[in-house]
Amino acid sequence: MSGLYQRLQNKPETGPSTRGSFGSGPTTRSGSPDRTGGSPSNGTPGHDRSAVRNVTVHKPVSPAEAAKQAKEDQHRAIKNTIQLRLINELDASLLQGAEASEEKAFEIKQKIMDMLREEEGVPPLERESVCEALFHEILGFGPLQPLLEDPEISEIMVNSPTQVYVEKKGKLTLADVQFNDDKQVLQIIEKIVAPLGRRIDESSPMVDARLPDGSRVNAIIPPLALKGPSITIRKFSKDPFKIDDLVKFGTLTKNMAMFIEACVRARLNIVVSGGTGSGKTTTLNVLSSFIPEDERIVTVEDAAELQLRQDHVVTLESRPANIEGKGEVPIRQLVRNCLRMRPDRIVVGEVRGGEALDMLQAMNTGHDGSLTTGHANTPRDILSRLETMVLMAGMDLPVRAIREQIASAVDLIVQQSRLKDGSRKITHITEVQGMEGDVITLQDIFIFEQHGVDENGKVIGEHKPTGIRPKAYERILYSGIRLPDDIFGN
Repeated sequence: MSGLYQRLQNKPETGPSTRGSFGSGPTTRSGSPDRTGGSPSNGTPGHDRSAVRNVTVHKPVSPAEAAKQAKEDQHRAIKNTIQLRLINELDASLLQGAEASEEKAFEIKQKIMDMLREEEGVPPLERESVCEALFHEILGFGPLQPLLEDPEISEIMVNSPTQVYVEKKGKLTLADVQFNDDKQVLQIIEKIVAPLGRRIDESSPMVDARLPDGSRVNAIIPPLALKGPSITIRKFSKDPFKIDDLVKFGTLTKNMAMFIEACVRARLNIVVSGGTGSGKTTTLNVLSSFIPEDERIVTVEDAAELQLRQDHVVTLESRPANIEGKGEVPIRQLVRNCLRMRPDRIVVGEVRGGEALDMLQAMNTGHDGSLTTGHANTPRDILSRLETMVLMAGMDLPVRAIREQIASAVDLIVQQSRLKDGSRKITHITEVQGMEGDVITLQDIFIFEQHGVDENGKVIGEHKPTGIRPKAYERILYSGIRLPDDIFGN
């Protein structure tokens, strides 16, 4: 035994370690890698340079960075101490909910400032920022709160605790906020999903949710997210966009806006199609605003995001299965149920599965003026996707029968795209005209023609009518709606 012990003791001094960390190369007597590829300091023959390629060399920390890290650690410890004191000293009702009244907010901030004055580690000039961070941690969503309050930010993406990106005016930039660790990110996710009765854990590591203002949230955690918990938030404006806003943004023209409004009021069935992040939900919100106040609207969504201003609205939201795998209520079941609720209009946030069949049947059985969205790159593609989704319902229907259902149900397709410069445009307004043989015929009414890009990378193009009057124009006239004679360019 003593001989084996002696050999193990001597081994690091006579050659490369075989029991060290993976990828470690030859070591010197002090245990540091020999970066020259030659012999260690005791004169033992050297080894090939490839043996040290995987050595991780830690970058030396400058005194300024070390001081900054020490300061952050000190502030973090103070925040934890004050947070515990607040929980013990303040009334529990003040600490409930993600939003607080002005009186509550003032009382809590005053209490935090009093506690910070007692702490010697926080200079007076930094107390305000530390107080704000603590307040957001207690009553808001921690480091995300300033981003959520910034009206110019449209999307927030947490890749890892130290990497948070935001989208501003269609461009992605790295935000100057960070989380302390994975645990803090998980706490924020739990704070978002808990009030909705949803859960996220290792057995169910993905969740869709929404913030109190309706912003869409997706969260995914380890073991599926390898870098740590990830959050994606699609923000919605506190004041929903109106059609004039979209015209001002260049999403569409005034003539296109007049035509779309006429189609909604004339009770045409409309599908808003587009890719991820193209602005489908925003456009659906704007279309829904044209529905008259005296009509009963039933909305069906995965996570309630639509911001309808009408009074007579019933909002339905799907429900995932509970921890026992029971209690799931999918969108398809809600679409069936809303048919018994005497709706004048049915608005489905997005069709992505078998609910497409029930939606088409609703459109074909007296529920005119229904609205929905779907993922597709062109108007023709959304028809193919609808076919596929109908087959996902488990019904063994002939393709021709499905196409006849689609051609009869859908009147108009509004195609939205996000262009390379980050701008969002309605690129096609297309009428579904019926069947010719086994093919559904489409006719573009308005299109966006791109001519190129300028020196700043901004897309150059224009919306223009195709010069063809739609077949649905008669239905618009019968509804008592008059449009300018030159609206279609003829």
